[in-house]
Amino acid sequence: MGTNGSTMLEPLRQGLPPIDPSAAAGSVSCALPARYEAVRGARQFTRTTLTQWELSDRFDDVALVVSELVTNALRHALPADTPREPQDASVRLHLMRWSSRLVCAVRDPSHASPEARKTDEDCAAESGRGLFLVESFSDTWGWHPLAGSLHGKVVWALFQLQAAD
Repeated sequence: MGTNGSTMLEPLRQGLPPIDPSAAAGSVSCALPARYEAVRGARQFTRTTLTQWELSDRFDDVALVVSELVTNALRHALPADTPREPQDASVRLHLMRWSSRLVCAVRDPSHASPEARKTDEDCAAESGRGLFLVESFSDTWGWHPLAGSLHGKVVWALFQLQAAD
């Protein structure tokens, strides 16, 4: 797992609400294997990072959103019938902190836009509620395709942080 998300910051900023890059307090990143067990690793990475950033009180909401974003990337961007190497790290989790905002972003190789299911479908389905949960637990979320040498897309969620007293 890496600790430098700086290569992701510039393209990610393009799809976010205005954030002063000079106010960034930290960013970390980790590659995730193309297996559903990666969701557990993403949650552990998130817990460790939020603890280091003294944001443990936000863990429950942030971890739920991270879990949903990673699960969606694994389920929809890396379908089971896609041939890959066992150590393929096509999905990457990025956590970025500013003084008043925290962003969780998941990069995957697909250009397909994330789509939330309609409400009536959600009632009967056991799955398909991921983006509804992301929307419910974060302050805002979005996605954008990656440009240049990077391929795929980034789906991100933003959390407002309370100012320190």
